[in-house]
Amino acid sequence: MAVTETSRTFTISLPAGEAERAESLATLEGRSLDDVVREALRVLYANHVFPTLDAIGDYAASRPARYTEADIPRLIAEVRSEMDAERTAKP
Repeated sequence: MAVTETSRTFTISLPAGEAERAESLATLEGRSLDDVVREALRVLYANHVFPTLDAIGDYAASRPARYTEADIPRLIAEVRSEMDAERTAKP
């Protein structure tokens, strides 16, 4: 069974000059105005998301602990032990 994507319809207002530029861009690109607006939103989103991901990567790289695959079983055991301790400590 195929998964279908649903869409929502929005009505937006643009100043006349901006609307003309958007329509011209759509014509130059050979795309619909809807496509141009969707692409603009994707770019805007990416401009917000990628710096956040970069910051997270910088933070992770700055952490002193460098775990290897061999550390995973020990770390899992530690977390489970802490969770068990918290569970038993609750009234």
